[in-house]
Amino acid sequence: MTVRTPHATAPAIAAKPSRLEVRLAAGSGEIDAAQALRYRVFHDEMGAALTGGVPGRDIDAFDAACDHLVILDHEAAPGGAVVGTYRLMRRSMAGRCGGFYTATEFDIAPLLAHPGELLELGRSCVDPAYRTGATMQLLWQGISAYILRHDVALMFGCASLPGTDLDALAPALAYLHRNHLAPQALRARALADRRVDLDPLSVRAASGDEVAARFEPRAGAAGLPPLLKGYLRVGGFIGDGAVVDHAFNTTDVCLIVPMDALSGKYARHFLHRVG
Repeated sequence: MTVRTPHATAPAIAAKPSRLEVRLAAGSGEIDAAQALRYRVFHDEMGAALTGGVPGRDIDAFDAACDHLVILDHEAAPGGAVVGTYRLMRRSMAGRCGGFYTATEFDIAPLLAHPGELLELGRSCVDPAYRTGATMQLLWQGISAYILRHDVALMFGCASLPGTDLDALAPALAYLHRNHLAPQALRARALADRRVDLDPLSVRAASGDEVAARFEPRAGAAGLPPLLKGYLRVGGFIGDGAVVDHAFNTTDVCLIVPMDALSGKYARHFLHRVG
């Protein structure tokens, strides 16, 4: 599969003066390394059933149209080893591959109607040895620089909760529905043939279900992945409904972050450091 090189020479964005650097992948070799990292995390670690056709690589039809953000460890290998990655797709890029990946799970018509540049985030992963706050901060800085460079008005994507056991995930999904549901104008909805209720506990509570009666909001929030928590902290929302992705062994929600809604000290610090 031919993978598009985003830039002939990809300049560093939000580079950090240490062994780790975040920037756009500079060529097909770094994109291949990012796809290999995705395979190790999604397939080997999380048990995803990948069907890209290339052994040891997570590849799909969207890769060639995207920019690939990578974190490099310059002390781990000559030229830097890819230890983290994020796939970035703008509105203009989506037209090259038939649309956004998120549209395979959610009706994103409200997002497509939003004025300005759109940015879809996806395929985020970090090597287990590098899952630290410093690495997460680098990913945030790289995304922020990209947002500022392309004047992004809205970013979104499929945010994954690990596992497909809806009973186990019910507190987290209910918390998202009750506290972070997107306003109507931006409320993407899970496709009807794949939709599961975000708040099954409200239905079960009406019948006196014991699990629903014990629901604690703090417990629901504690069950969220750190990256999703970060997006919610800066003003992100969740669309209506969730989708069980059996191939990736996850349950997905549609994350929506309008740039004009960024709020709080964390968001200001996040963008100020890049600016």
